[in-house]
Amino acid sequence: MESSIRFYSLPFSQLRTYVAALLFIVGNIALPQLFHLAPQGGVTWLPIYFFTLVGAYKYGWKVGLLTAVASPLLNSWLFGMPAQAVLPAIVVKSVLLAAGAGWVAGRYRSVSPLLLLAVVLFYQLAGACFEWAWTGSLHAAFQDFRVGIPGMLLQILGGYLLIKHVIRK
Repeated sequence: MESSIRFYSLPFSQLRTYVAALLFIVGNIALPQLFHLAPQGGVTWLPIYFFTLVGAYKYGWKVGLLTAVASPLLNSWLFGMPAQAVLPAIVVKSVLLAAGAGWVAGRYRSVSPLLLLAVVLFYQLAGACFEWAWTGSLHAAFQDFRVGIPGMLLQILGGYLLIKHVIRK
């Protein structure tokens, strides 16, 4: 039942915001390590975005923003992935994802695979435009659409299940 799901917009002034963000950052550090055990696991499954989507959708754009910026920077610093050359594009996509997820959740106050599809398409298309402008490579900009479809589906379906059935309250 949709009414049993609570959505929040946590302010920067509450400790709860930083605790929630920290938990999602840890998830965004652990999940990519798991997927990087498989060849091309990162570019195929796009795990660095998963908990940014869930955190921003459930707890608001501020939790999402903290997660979006800290996750790729910490992963790159700790593990060298993502590589520094692609870090700007990944951070921008992450920030777009946090903003889009926070806005959609706040606007519709419900979760569905269709709403999450809209969020994922928004951040991927806007992020691809940024990446194309940044790198000058249309091929690099649309890599996620060539090989990252499983990751986008994971974000949509896995994110839906996590928000709706695991962290409902």
